[in-house]
Amino acid sequence: MRTHIPRTDTAFHRDYQLRIVAWEVTRSCNLDCVHCRASSNYGPHPRELDAIKATEVLDQIREVAKPIIILTGGEPLLRKDIFALADYGTRKGLRMVLATNGTLITPDITRKIRESGIKRVSVSLDGATRESHDVFRQVNGAFYRAIKGISYLKEGGIEFQINTTITKYNLCELEGISDLAVRLEAAAHHIFLLVPAGRAKEMANQQLDAREYEDTLYWFHEQQDKAPLQLKATCAPQYYRIMRQETHSGGDTVDSKACGLDAVTRGCLAGISYCFISNEGIVQPCGYLELNSGDVRKSRFADIWGNSPIFAELRDFSKYKGKCGRCEYINVCGGCRARAYAAHGDYLSEEPLCAYNPSC
Repeated sequence: MRTHIPRTDTAFHRDYQLRIVAWEVTRSCNLDCVHCRASSNYGPHPRELDAIKATEVLDQIREVAKPIIILTGGEPLLRKDIFALADYGTRKGLRMVLATNGTLITPDITRKIRESGIKRVSVSLDGATRESHDVFRQVNGAFYRAIKGISYLKEGGIEFQINTTITKYNLCELEGISDLAVRLEAAAHHIFLLVPAGRAKEMANQQLDAREYEDTLYWFHEQQDKAPLQLKATCAPQYYRIMRQETHSGGDTVDSKACGLDAVTRGCLAGISYCFISNEGIVQPCGYLELNSGDVRKSRFADIWGNSPIFAELRDFSKYKGKCGRCEYINVCGGCRARAYAAHGDYLSEEPLCAYNPSC
């Protein structure tokens, strides 16, 4: 039996420093992706935070910390003041990044990205070929336009990464997509394991099962020493347990030399060092866990971050249930709270797609 480190004394448990905010600046989108968390479509969406309120929110976030701000959507490039917001955040000392489908990037957009201080752009590619990617995006030409957009980013000297959502449909293409990310000279490749939220609720049969999930993460870990770019698994908290198992640093022990930057983070960050702000100003633990934890129209961001009862429960690992609650890796994994909620109606329940059996 593995000896537990008391959870109330772990560095992970005490650290609620805000590190990342994903901000859905718009739900408008020019694509119709089958797995879309936001079920986005063309706007306008009248309740989206206006420019004045949006800058107030950036001010309030800055009062709490200096996190990475992910400007996402929908398609954030459809928001007319997106570069004014990025520039404002940059001048406030925030690290601004952009998450886009890539299809709207032009030389002029690239120039505006650079001038607004955006540090990195993520472009989603969910297939290694035009055929497979366009099926995901449900728009012919989406792949070609994304690749073209990436070429403009490269010409403009903008750092970019590739994001890929993994399902049964494109699992067989994961290696091909990874190779494509290398050929495109991306700075990183981030994989996202499908979470049944938004339109993805209709794709429940496309989720990897627990064994496929585990095997995929082991494969991904094996690529760390082979790929000439940064690799990161998101919405896949078990990866952080696997990483420690493979580097022989069990439980709460972290081998920083072997694990690199991943040694200072954990699996599910929802409500712990990460939160999501919807286009209407609703704060959630993450984009896939649609629980109203506060409204920036009514409360200051600092009050929400510090006092949300939902965030408080997510930070108290003694409340976690099932095998997540008794797992020796709870402090570095935590299980996906959004999948737990989708499967059990309880965000503190055990992760339904975990193949690991705790040792005690």
